[in-house]
Amino acid sequence: MTTNSEEIKRLVRERYGARAKGVIELTVVQPEGGSDPGCCSPADTERALRLYTEGQIAGLPAESIAASAGCGNPTALAGLKAGERVLDLGSGGGIDCFLASQQVGPEGHVTGLDMTDDMLNLARKNQANLGITNVEFLKGEIENMPLPDANVDVVISNCVVCLSPDKDAVFRESFRVLSPGGRIHLSDMMSLTDEGPTRTDPEAWASCIAGAEHRDIYLGRLKNAGFVDIDISEENIRFDDEGVPMNVASVKVVARKPA
Repeated sequence: MTTNSEEIKRLVRERYGARAKGVIELTVVQPEGGSDPGCCSPADTERALRLYTEGQIAGLPAESIAASAGCGNPTALAGLKAGERVLDLGSGGGIDCFLASQQVGPEGHVTGLDMTDDMLNLARKNQANLGITNVEFLKGEIENMPLPDANVDVVISNCVVCLSPDKDAVFRESFRVLSPGGRIHLSDMMSLTDEGPTRTDPEAWASCIAGAEHRDIYLGRLKNAGFVDIDISEENIRFDDEGVPMNVASVKVVARKPA
C-alpha cells in the first residue's frame, strides 16, 4: 500500500492530468464523438450523465461532463441560496462549480480549488466558453487551502476527499475557511466494513478506492475538526473491479460549522 503522502499526490496529479488531456484531445482531434481507449471515453460521460439530471447539464460544455470523475452530485442537496459563497474542493473540469454558479446567482461566488494544472486549464477553458463571471479557479491543495479564514458559506466536494492522504488536514482547513454557521456537503467514497477496501495498491489510491475509510473513522475526523450536525446517507452505489467487489460505496455527508 502506498503510504507516502507526496507519492499519493503525484499519482493523483498524473491520473487526473491525463484525464484532462484526454478530454482536450477528444475535443480537438475527434470532435465528432470519437472515443479514447483510456480515460475520458464515452463510458465516462455515460457515468457522469447518471449522476446529473438532464436539466442540470443542459448547456454545459461536453468537456466538463466528460472530465467529471465524481461519485455523486453534491450540489443537488446543498440547498445553495442566491448570494452564497461556495468552495468546490478538487473542482476538476468545473462541472459542479458551473452548477453551483447557477444556484447562487450573479451576487454569489464560486471558487474551484484544484492542484492539477491540466484540470485548471480545462476548467478555465470551459468557463470562458460559458461566459460565466461568478466563478474562479485557484491552484492549491485541499490540505492547505489558499483562502482566508471564514471566507465561504458552503464547501462542496465530489469524490475528492477520499483521494487525500491527510483527511484531518482537509477537514481542519474546510472548517477554517467556512464562515460561522457554514456547511459542508460531500459526495465521497467509504469502506463498507472495518477491514477497509479490498484494493490498496497505488493505482487504487488514484481511483478513489484505497483512500476510502470506514464511516466511523471518517465521521470522527469531521467531529474532531469541529463540525456538528453530521449526517450521512449511503448512495447505494457499490464499486466493483472486473466483477470483484472492492468493498466501497459512494455516500453523501453533510455537516455544519457552529454559528
